Amino acid sequence: MLRLKSPATVITLAALTALGPLATDMYLPAMPAMAEALDTGPDQIQLTLSLYMAGFAVAQLFCGPISDRFGRKPVMVAGFGLFLLASLLCAFAPSIEWLLAGRFLQALGGAAGPVLGRAAVRDIHGPIEAGRVLSYMASTMALAPALAPIVGAGLLLFFGWESIFLLLTVYAAAMLLVLAFLMPEPLARENRQSVHPATILRNYRMLLGQSAFMGYTLVNASGFAGLFAFLSGSSFVLIEFMGMSPFGYGIGFTLIVAGFFSGTLVSGRYSHRLGRDRLLLLATAICALAGTIMAGLAAAGVYTPWAVIGPHILFLVGFGIVMPQSMSGALAPNPQCAGSASSLFGFLQMTIAALGGALVGRFHDGTSLTMAISIGLGGVLSLVAYLLLVRPASQAAAASQARS
Repeated sequence: MLRLKSPATVITLAALTALGPLATDMYLPAMPAMAEALDTGPDQIQLTLSLYMAGFAVAQLFCGPISDRFGRKPVMVAGFGLFLLASLLCAFAPSIEWLLAGRFLQALGGAAGPVLGRAAVRDIHGPIEAGRVLSYMASTMALAPALAPIVGAGLLLFFGWESIFLLLTVYAAAMLLVLAFLMPEPLARENRQSVHPATILRNYRMLLGQSAFMGYTLVNASGFAGLFAFLSGSSFVLIEFMGMSPFGYGIGFTLIVAGFFSGTLVSGRYSHRLGRDRLLLLATAICALAGTIMAGLAAAGVYTPWAVIGPHILFLVGFGIVMPQSMSGALAPNPQCAGSASSLFGFLQMTIAALGGALVGRFHDGTSLTMAISIGLGGVLSLVAYLLLVRPASQAAAASQARS
């Protein structure tokens, strides 16, 4: 059995949390081929991504509060079991309708990994150290989206798109074994909450009324919406419109993830030195600048792969800082309901991102313009959420501490 405060536990939690990026990123190079194989259009294939995010968002509202009562481990076991079965359904789907159903069920099960991984870090490491641990977890997790498109492109080339979902099945089975036999329960019994609907609603109402919680959540959700706009539209823009090969797309995606990895390293290294709020101001400004550059190039008719990949590398540097710092900021003041806080955080993040992805699919004009504008808006809104919500809440909290 692993020790809770060991590097092995951090790596295990990162691997559990990585299920979300794997389930979204691995099949991105295969989306055009899947549309052809299932005799459907790009909008229906893009819907598999938006529907996954929507199901992910809904599931998070329930798995967090349930884990606050019964513990993180049993809920994760149930979620990974459902994800395993849903991945098999996706692999053998005979039509787009079956694939959509499988993706929705994948989301319901897969939500347990990221939600409860975040909550477990808060359980184990407390409010201050959680930001640094989440940053290093994100660095480890960056390997998943970095390798996933390349692995997906290789599987597509040699075995067909169905093999991508079979590999996800194997991954879920391996994580189930780790959970069952090696992972201890991180939630102390004295911190367990009731699952009575009134208690759950009271916790959610309390969280929605916290300006700091909402500010950190919207900073993250806006940046994530920009990232999801890229996930939703990039394969059609780069492969179909700009003529990149699926393997070239995978290489470009890896460079983009390297930007995210760099951002998480900056977040972990300077978390104590600069503090959460100064890091977030820097990071949201980077996201806004990068998104604006991409949108400006697309509006000017500069349709080359590097006009997309270059700015998005910079965007992901910023989001690599935003993600762990905003997560720890949202969860820090809520140890008594960390699962519910993580659930609501994830629900709002995924809902906003899914809406952004659906709009990219709906208004895609065959060029990079719609996707680039969506990414630019995500970066700007992340900066605005920091300036209007997070900074005032932080200043008020500091003034209150100075008076006491």
